[in-house]
Amino acid sequence: MKFLVGNLWVLVAGLIASSTQAQVNVTQEHKHLSRDGFYIDSAFTQTTAANLRRDVKFNGTISGSVYAQPLYIENGPGGAAMVIVATETNHVYALNARTGQVIWQRYVGAPVTSGLPCGNINPLGITGTPVLDVATRSLFFDAMIAGPTIKHLIFSLNVDTGATRSGWPVDVNAKARYNGLTFTSSIQNQRGALALVNGVLYVPYSGHFGDCGSYRGWVVGVPINNPATVTAWATSAVGGGIWGHGGIASGGTNMFVVTGNTFQTGGQWGGGEAVIRLHPGPVFSGNPIDYWAPTNWFALDNGDTDLGGCGPVLITVNGATPSQLVLALGKDGKAYLLNRNNLGGIRAPVSSAQVATSIRGQAAATYRTRLGTYFVFRATSGAICAYKVTATNPPTIIPAWSVSQNGQGSPWVTATNGTDNVIVWTANSGNGDQRLRGFDGDSGAIVYAGGGPNELMSATSKWNTGIVARGRMYFAGANKVYAFSLR
Repeated sequence: MKFLVGNLWVLVAGLIASSTQAQVNVTQEHKHLSRDGFYIDSAFTQTTAANLRRDVKFNGTISGSVYAQPLYIENGPGGAAMVIVATETNHVYALNARTGQVIWQRYVGAPVTSGLPCGNINPLGITGTPVLDVATRSLFFDAMIAGPTIKHLIFSLNVDTGATRSGWPVDVNAKARYNGLTFTSSIQNQRGALALVNGVLYVPYSGHFGDCGSYRGWVVGVPINNPATVTAWATSAVGGGIWGHGGIASGGTNMFVVTGNTFQTGGQWGGGEAVIRLHPGPVFSGNPIDYWAPTNWFALDNGDTDLGGCGPVLITVNGATPSQLVLALGKDGKAYLLNRNNLGGIRAPVSSAQVATSIRGQAAATYRTRLGTYFVFRATSGAICAYKVTATNPPTIIPAWSVSQNGQGSPWVTATNGTDNVIVWTANSGNGDQRLRGFDGDSGAIVYAGGGPNELMSATSKWNTGIVARGRMYFAGANKVYAFSLR
């Protein structure tokens, strides 16, 4: 009996040891397709997190501003883990995750510096967060390319060498068609994160800052094994861009996007101010089960008050009815919870609450502690705000905590397991003080206050977000990727 128990212990210990050696990859925006922004890393306790320091030996030198979240993949050339980052100058880098030295870099074409009808990013190159496919060792992203005809090109690179894969890039101008509409790159921007779902790459598009031209909200689907076969969906009304940093969310089959304001609708809803559920392809059924818009959508249109102030986040609240939810956060400062299995058309949401004055551009996160289920976001004011979703019928939204800051980075979350030592992280980026902060997930109490002189970053972009891997954090700014480690 003692012998059997001993063998069982050895087996379990072996499994534990094996699990700690498993690959830790960050292949997409906010870690998962749900866009929860939730990282499990046993090194980040609330005690050890206070010792977070920038690794000043990490080089991390790159060229260009970064609006896209970095990615992380293990077992690169020579067995090295890599941080992948893409810039607005259309450079893509693979950096050694320990040293920051360049493993490979790729310049995919001249970014756009003129010729656009409006906008606020210059140069304009790669903006939306790319996505990695570990199975094929492929990196996918959209780049804006200058030339006689401005183009969005969708690339696939070999993640170990930076070489362009056969059949790529995809010229979106040439390939994207929907209900008689053709895609025009010069009036479309690609801000939201890409998603890879069951072998199909999905790329969302908005317009440029200033709402110029007859842009629409588009989602372009590219089968990664047959990139010549492109499927697309677009809003029937002009406008309706997909603006949020979080881009596309998915539960594993269907895709969710949140759209912004539309124009010249005459009061006939045309896909704007909505949460849209797309079937594989992408295909939109047009049925109320697959879209939701608030009853005041037309007033939101007229006020340029986009429902899509943030990318969608999928939240599951055990014990709630319904329990499978999708969260939308609007420029009207409201949080909306919807039944993601039946969105319901133009009607009241499952639950809503006024949670801020305004929310725009970013990616929210969600997490669970022993005290409940939360979502957290950065308000336009800079405040980091957490709300709890109750396990009731229907679920409701109640305040948890709020901390005033003046930056606009998107939050991410760490825990030592699924519920313990939960820390909400933000970068006080954009017009903030360029430092990381960490907050207790239940109370908002400061866990990490930003460090000392060496922890200062520079020229970070608002709405960007960080990543966690192997007891380290990475965040990208203009011309630099920063690494932080526990000491």
